[in-house]
Amino acid sequence: MRAASLNGRPSIHRNHKSFGDFCSEYVFRPVTAFAKKQAVLCIALIAMTITCIAVPVDKTYLTYFDLRTLATLFCTLAVVSAFSHIHLFEVISKTIVIKLHTLRNATLGLVLITFAGSMLLANDMALLTFLPLGYFVLNSTDNKNCMAFVFIMQNIAANLGGMVTPFGNPQNLYLYSYFNIATTEFIQIMLPSFLTATFLILIVCLFVKPTPLTLKNDEEYHLPVTRTILYSVLFVCSILIVFRVIPYRIGTIAITVALFFLDKKSIKEVNYPLLATFCAFFVFSGNLARIPAVNSFFSGLLPVNTLLFGILSCQCISNVPSAVLLSHFTTDYASLLPAVNIGGLGTLVASLASLITFSEYRKHNPEQTKKYIFLFTAINFGFMAVLFVVQSLILK
Repeated sequence: MRAASLNGRPSIHRNHKSFGDFCSEYVFRPVTAFAKKQAVLCIALIAMTITCIAVPVDKTYLTYFDLRTLATLFCTLAVVSAFSHIHLFEVISKTIVIKLHTLRNATLGLVLITFAGSMLLANDMALLTFLPLGYFVLNSTDNKNCMAFVFIMQNIAANLGGMVTPFGNPQNLYLYSYFNIATTEFIQIMLPSFLTATFLILIVCLFVKPTPLTLKNDEEYHLPVTRTILYSVLFVCSILIVFRVIPYRIGTIAITVALFFLDKKSIKEVNYPLLATFCAFFVFSGNLARIPAVNSFFSGLLPVNTLLFGILSCQCISNVPSAVLLSHFTTDYASLLPAVNIGGLGTLVASLASLITFSEYRKHNPEQTKKYIFLFTAINFGFMAVLFVVQSLILK
């Protein structure tokens, strides 16, 4: 019934949302949800924005972006997604379970293949390739509770595996060329840290209990031969982009067009927030290098202890930007080189490879990110402390 008004006319009750309710529902709530889901991206955007205030946008911004890295990430993420659609990782993970028998052996296998892969493919590519494999091994055996530890160890293996060769990590290749270091000298500088890292990784993985592995779903998958071959060719093309055999523009277009006709869904499933995070960090580190106060700061600190302050720099602006930035303030490459490799451990932003690992873990366990960050920080800083002490003793 209509309610009577004071003047005798019926009044109609209408539900009008206030401006505050509208903002809460359509602005604040979606923004809050996005911030929780993409916390690292939001932090990167805030950091980027702050540096943009100090360094106004100009043409130099265009030089910040490593387009080859972004292209390689996009291509690899898309091809790996296509592989997952034909159940390649389930097939490989089943083989690992059958051959390795226990959780300890499987952990060692996954970590060591990532360790070796980083020497050949570089750390980012190794993680993009072998983290999905780690997920399927643990998920298919009902061991998702171990995923944080395995992913963290794969991340450490990827960051440290390529440290002994000039082409193993991007920062190595840059410093190797910048200081014109002889290959034998390069290996001599990095070998003690590399051997220590190898020993530590093996010891820590042995703490995993040798629990027998049992497949919770013994479903048989049959790989489509044609698609498996085509996707493998596309994956090899992604690797060749890294090694500059294929121009990244041509390679990216070719791979994208091929996947558009073979598997459109793989392009949609690319982790675009991760790519955006990389872009934000490129701008952040690029701007930071152009701030006079930052330059003066590093000029004063580096001569005191290049190894220590090189590692600390990586914790804030990542190891590759640190290598580029700090190379202009010191000639002590024997200290800077191990610093930007060891410095890839520590915080989530110390290495962009760590952001890849965190993003992959959060995709499968969004409710356990705090636990992951705590464990990640504890293990990474433990490795960093040991490697720092060893390297400091060698440099004395």
